[in-house]
Formats: sequence, C-alpha cells, structure tokens
Amino acid sequence: MSSIPFPSPGISSDTWGELSPKDRARIEQAVHELAKVRTLARADFEADTGRAYGADRPGWETVEPPVRAYYLNRAFAIARPVSLTPEDLEGERPGVVETILALHRRRRDRASRIVRTATRYVLRGLAVAFAALVLWLAVTAPLSQSLQPIAAPSFLVLAADGQPIARRGAVRAAPVDVMKLPPYVGQAFIAIEDRRFFQHVGIDPWSIGRAFFRNWQAGRVREGGSTISQQLAKTSFTGAERTWGRKAQEALITLWLEARLSKEEILSRYLSNVYFGNNIYGLRAAAHFYFNTDPERLTLAQAAMLAGLVNAPNRLAPNRNLAGARERARLVLAAMAEIGFIAEPHVAPARLRLAPGDNVPTGTYFADWILSGVQNADQEEYGERRIATTLDRRLQRAAIRAFRTAGIGSRQAALVAMRTDGRIVAMLGGRDYGRSPFNRATMGRRQSGSTFKLFVYLAALRSGLDPESTIADRPITIGGWTPRNSSGVYRGEIPLRDAFAQSSNVAAVRLAQRVGLGNVIQAARDLGVTAPIPRNDPSIALGTSDVSLLEMTAAYAAVAAGRYPLSPRGLAEESEEQGLLAGLFRRQPAPRGDRAFADMRELLRYAVERGTGRGAALPVATFGKTGTTQDSRDALFIGFAGDLVVGIWVGNDDNRPMRGVTGGGLPARIWRNFMADALNLPARAAKPPAEEEGEEDLGDIIARALRRIGLTD
Repeated sequence: MSSIPFPSPGISSDTWGELSPKDRARIEQAVHELAKVRTLARADFEADTGRAYGADRPGWETVEPPVRAYYLNRAFAIARPVSLTPEDLEGERPGVVETILALHRRRRDRASRIVRTATRYVLRGLAVAFAALVLWLAVTAPLSQSLQPIAAPSFLVLAADGQPIARRGAVRAAPVDVMKLPPYVGQAFIAIEDRRFFQHVGIDPWSIGRAFFRNWQAGRVREGGSTISQQLAKTSFTGAERTWGRKAQEALITLWLEARLSKEEILSRYLSNVYFGNNIYGLRAAAHFYFNTDPERLTLAQAAMLAGLVNAPNRLAPNRNLAGARERARLVLAAMAEIGFIAEPHVAPARLRLAPGDNVPTGTYFADWILSGVQNADQEEYGERRIATTLDRRLQRAAIRAFRTAGIGSRQAALVAMRTDGRIVAMLGGRDYGRSPFNRATMGRRQSGSTFKLFVYLAALRSGLDPESTIADRPITIGGWTPRNSSGVYRGEIPLRDAFAQSSNVAAVRLAQRVGLGNVIQAARDLGVTAPIPRNDPSIALGTSDVSLLEMTAAYAAVAAGRYPLSPRGLAEESEEQGLLAGLFRRQPAPRGDRAFADMRELLRYAVERGTGRGAALPVATFGKTGTTQDSRDALFIGFAGDLVVGIWVGNDDNRPMRGVTGGGLPARIWRNFMADALNLPARAAKPPAEEEGEEDLGDIIARALRRIGLTD
C-alpha cells in the first residue's frame, strides 16, 4: 500500500496525515476493492449490452439503478472483497471508511477538549502565581521608603574571625536639583550611563540585550544594561546583592519611581546619591572633594570627568588615577558629541583641585587595599556594608611586634604574609600608618634584587637543568656591562645549588643568557608578575626591574603551593548568589602544576641552610631567598615555612643607600622573628654568611640592645 496521502473523496491531506498507518491501510484497501468491483461490474454491463444493442447500447449512467445494482452484486460475488458489504457498492465511500473517520474525529475532539481544559487551568495558575509574585514584591520591596531620604553608606571591614578591623563612613553633602545645574552636567551622565533615559519607562530591554551580547562576546562582565532609574533603585533601596529576588524587587521599585517621580526628579536623586569613589556619595560632595567647587559651577570638562567615574569610581578616582579618569572623560565627551549635546568633543582636561583636608586617608594599610579592590564597591549600596576579609588578627599583631622590635630605625619597611591558596593574612605597608599611609607592600614598586633570581633559576630548571648542573661563576661582560659578585669572590664551575645559595650575580646573568631572557620573563609572568620587564636588558637577572612586594610574595607562594597562577586576595570567598551574574561571563585560567617547582623548592631550602638566607633559618624546614639592590637601596627576604609565605622589604622612601643593610641581615631577622611568632616556634638566631656581612648599622645595634634587656628574642 502507498504511504502517501490517498486520493479519496472527502479526506483532506491533513486528516490523512493524522491517521495511523493501520487506518490508512484499511481505507486504501476498501477504496481499492470498491474500485475493483465497480470496474468489473461496468465491464460485464458493457459486454452484455454490446451483444444485445451493438453500437446503440445504453450508457452505464443512463440505465435504471436496479440494472446497475444487478451487475454490482454479480461483480461483488465474483471479487469477494473483504472490506466491503453490498450496501457499500452504491455509496460514495465504503462504510469502513466512514467508521474510521468518525472514530478519528471523536479522538481529535477529545484531545482538543483536554488541551483546552489544561490550557485554561495553566493560564489560571500562571495568573495566580503572577498575582502572588506581585503581592510578595509589594510586601518585601521597600516601596513605602522609596521616596524617603536615604541613609548614608559606610563600610565595616571584618577580619577572618568576623571581628571588625576598620570602619569607614561616607562623605555626603546636600542634594542637587538637576534643573539648577548647567545643562551639560545632567547631559554628561545621560550620555555615558543611559542614552535613552527620556524614552524608556525605567527598564530598557534594548540596553539589556546589547549589554548581554557584548558581555558574551568579551567573555566577562564588561558593561551593564541598567538604566539610571534601575541604578537609583538598586543603590538606594534593594542593595547590590545579585539574586533573582533582588532583581525582581529592583524592577518593581524602578517602575514605582517612574510612576511617582518625573524624569528630572529621578535624575536629581540619582546625582545626589551615586558613588564617586573615595567613599564619596553625591554630586555635591564629589564636586567639593575633587574640584573644590559647587556642582552649579562645574565646567564641562569637570562634569565629564565626574560622569566617567560612575562606571568604576574606585579604579578611576582622579586622586589615584588621574590619567584613567581623563581618558574616561574623553569617552564621555565623545558620547555627548555623538548624541548632539555638545558640538565639539575636544575640551581641555579638567585639573584636579582637592579640597583642603578632604584627601587625608583613614584606616589601615590592609583596609585601604581591600576597599580599593572590593569587586562590588563600585556599585555600593546605602547603609552599612560588612566586608569579610582573610586577615588573621593574631598574625597581624605578630607583624606589628616584629617591626617594633627589629630596630628598623628611620628606614621604612613592608610585610606581606599569605597562605599558599592566596589568602592575605597579614600586611604592613610601612612602620606607621598614621604618619605615612602609603602602602609600600602593594603600591610601592622597587627593585627586587636577587629575589628575582627565582625566575632565572626556574627558567633554567624548566629547560632541563637540575640543581646539580654546573654554571661558571666567573666574570662576564655583555655589551660593555660587567656584573660583579658583591663578595668579590668567584668560584669557577659550581652547581646551580651553590650558585643560587651564594647568590652569585655572574652565574645568574650567565644562566639567563643560556636559557634566554624571554624564558626568564615568561617564568615571571607565569607566577603573576605584571610589572614591566625590559626584554633585551641582561641586568633583569639581578632584579633591576621595579616590582611590588605583593607580586613577588605571590610568586614565591606559587612555588610553595606547587601550582600557578596564584592570585593574592584579601576578600573572603564569594557566595554563590553574589557570583550570579559574574559567573556567566568570567573565565578564570585553570591552575597548572610545574615539575620544576620541586627542584626550585630544593634551591630555596639550600639557600637558607647554607647560603645568604641563613639569618632566617627556623627549627622547621625553611625556604627563602635574600635580595639586596645596588648600594643597599633595597633589602628583601621572601620565603615560606609550612603553608605561610612572607615577604619583607626594607628601604628608604627617597631611595637613599642604607649602610650595611643586606637581605640576609635586617629583613631576614624580621622574617625569622615574625615566622617564629606566627608558627609558635623559638626564634633561632643565625649568623649571616660572610658575603652578607657588612658594617653594622644602627638597626643592628638597637636590635642587639633589645635582646640584651629581654624585649625581643
């Protein structure tokens, strides 16, 4: 039988397609048998009438029905069809066909009734659910407060044990009225934040779709699709928590604000409460802080700079990143010109004029670093925000004690302590935050000296060398530059283990030339160093590039952990809800191991046991490396024991040489005392190696005096 629609009268192709294969086969058989019987009956009729009448025989259609019935019945008896009855012979379609079609119509009508009934109940259920959702949002969303004054925001920084370690309040001033400001002030914010502000009803699907597409292309959260009305709802009433419930509340409050307030009133409230970095909220406070003027007197360049801050206020704050703020202001001016708010986007950049007394930092080194790097601080909510951190208060106190008892003298020092998973547990950016809040651990970039040799030897180990491989410890000249060993001693062919332990400069330079400066730089990049490193300067092997203590300590932490990259962090882990949107786009590189790390740890252990790091030795397995820059302008020790990695830097802010201070002396002693306190170990004093010995400085004298009277180990 054919599987295509059968040409039977009264059966549409749609009905034919809905029938089961069995029903189609039965219909085809019945129709075929009926055609066969009728053909046989007509042939017999024509044969009989031809013999009787010849050419004048009557036609089949003209004879009486009884005559046709006679021939049909005779043909039926001969053909013996199984799907027909004699009553089917004169009808339009066989009875079995009618029966099958009737059953099909009943089944289809019953299914249609079921679908209609189910659809009706589903729609009713959705209506009830929607009504319940709206009711829940209306009850839980602070609509009754949406037109009330907003509470001032503040930060409460918490240590790892949940105890407060710093509190910082917001700087606010009187609200602004956009109608009393120069026209270009409000226009600057509209151009860069919400171009369709006056066209949408608070929620702009076009902006949301565009932002989602661009974020998907970039592989990370690059821009948002929130309107000015939504930003006002979020920062003022719902907070920055990224959950679907909060998003729904934000949408409801946005529509509420649009219904109750004019566009000018919404823009005024937004400008009066938006965050501008440095814990400053509102346009009036920002104008006073950055330009020492009133918002009614802002110039076009100043308005563009302030509008540009809203996207990332902590990162673009002009008092910390003037170049970035000016670059963003140029984008604002270009957007204003594109829309038609201004005719010419080329305007002289705004000059910073900080208000007297407004730029004095408060807090601690660690708190300042945390608050400048909090991921969501650029979209801060109002009221108090509690920021959970990784700081260990016991270790922070141990760091302070190590500084106070070390005899640092008039010099400066910095300390970073972190776990092998990247958690910062202690940080000091200087001797006294009150006198100098500049964070030398995170913001200061100084030469790293021989601590940079970590990357030279790691590149060598990656190339196939091992600690027993030899390198020439003999003078070398490269392009007119002749490095020297600080001790003046040259040992000939020596193992890498000894060259590293004794911190041979000529061996490090020669080794870097052998493995290639590009591989040395790649090793530094793999371990997290982002500072600029010249590609064709052989002196980089001796740590002549400026690097922060934080990055160098994190690099040593990667070796201790046995994997890279390892990013230092001071914030407690994000909750699942906080990562709701960022998780859609963020792409983090997977940690990787390195077989060379095991040999690198062996070199670091040997440097403490037999080399320049003996002054840091502890009663447990100790790993580390000293670093001393030219004329002792910087002295460092970075090392680890257990899962605690610590970096120490000592130097002068004006880069003056330090008399007799080397990485194996004062920094190693601070490191040893801190680690002994942190790990509850006896601080075993160790004599530095000969090449680390120098003229005793005031710090050594003070430290020895303190030990004599029992104030330190």
